Amino acid sequence: MAFSTTTAASPAAEQSSPGGGRVGVGVVGAGVISNEYLKNLTAFADLEVRFIADIDTQRAAEQAEAWGVPHSGSYEELLARDDIEIVVNLTIPAVHVEVALQAVAAGKHVWGEKPYALDRESGRRLKEAAEQAGVRVAVAPDTFLGAGLQTALRSVRDGSIGTPLTALTLFQVPGPESWHPSPEFLFARGAGPLFDIGPYYLTTLVQVFGPIRRVAATGSQARATRVIGSGPKAGTEFPVEVPTHVSALIEFESGASAQSVFSFDSKLPRAGFVEIAGSEGTAVFPDPNMFDGETTLHTGGEEPQVIPAEGSFHTRGTGVVELAQSIRAGRRERVPGDLAFHVLDAMVSIAESVESGQFVEVTSTVESSAPLDADWDPTQPSL
Repeated sequence: MAFSTTTAASPAAEQSSPGGGRVGVGVVGAGVISNEYLKNLTAFADLEVRFIADIDTQRAAEQAEAWGVPHSGSYEELLARDDIEIVVNLTIPAVHVEVALQAVAAGKHVWGEKPYALDRESGRRLKEAAEQAGVRVAVAPDTFLGAGLQTALRSVRDGSIGTPLTALTLFQVPGPESWHPSPEFLFARGAGPLFDIGPYYLTTLVQVFGPIRRVAATGSQARATRVIGSGPKAGTEFPVEVPTHVSALIEFESGASAQSVFSFDSKLPRAGFVEIAGSEGTAVFPDPNMFDGETTLHTGGEEPQVIPAEGSFHTRGTGVVELAQSIRAGRRERVPGDLAFHVLDAMVSIAESVESGQFVEVTSTVESSAPLDADWDPTQPSL
């Protein structure tokens, strides 16, 4: 099986954080996604959100008031605070690395929204900086810590379908410009369906099969411009910079394989489809972009077996509290930076294969994370 059965830590992970008690958190980026994070971060007993920063300090102040966070202001002010151990980076993808590097230089651990970076070079620079500083940079998605995927992963690990051999994943929708009021960044470099949605599916596949060895892919762009369909900019045309449909063939180091489709070009939506075929059966996983959902096992009987989700149903930010607990314990977090970098490496390789028409080797590697205990509850104090 591809799961790690140990919690072996990197040099940074072996260092527990000084002090004890609740872990101080600062959030940078007070946009729409911050609401989902703050709903959870302010409910987790082992965390205390102490500061919200944004380039628009008024927006940061409004979010701080809305969520009962005592302080807000500039990012420089956040980094100057000694009571903040983890910076939650919710900025746009184009500045993920820049913002994270500043936090690392200030001696802070980082939880970041995906992707890890937009290219391998800047990703490696961030990895090396974190290792040298002895801090951790963990990056979303943390959806696989939710009850839905954790139940599916435990089932597969326990042998419900035998040895996992192949997978099929599908994500195809008309495109987010129909509903998103500012969708331009989702069609810019570092986004598109591959970089925006790919992390959820590829991270899940790595948890099942282990690291990716090589990829091959084709891609296309349905049209060179798109039109915003809702909000104050409705009717505005904007350029498309990336492929809006990508079909990938993925080979894992274990010898297993997967086929994945990532598309913003289909009028027939098919989202959340992950099918894992093994030597003794097939498992249909819940949506990897969600934290809940049941697992269905097909093992040759008259009726499939439906397994209800068991575990945490809290959403984005779950990985932050697991990171905090790991820091205090001096063990490897379950959503480590090495995992996010490996997924980034795979996505860049897929994009390169679209351009070259050739298989591309994925040179990084990573261990899959051990599943959580079914009774793990991020709202309960443990520090």
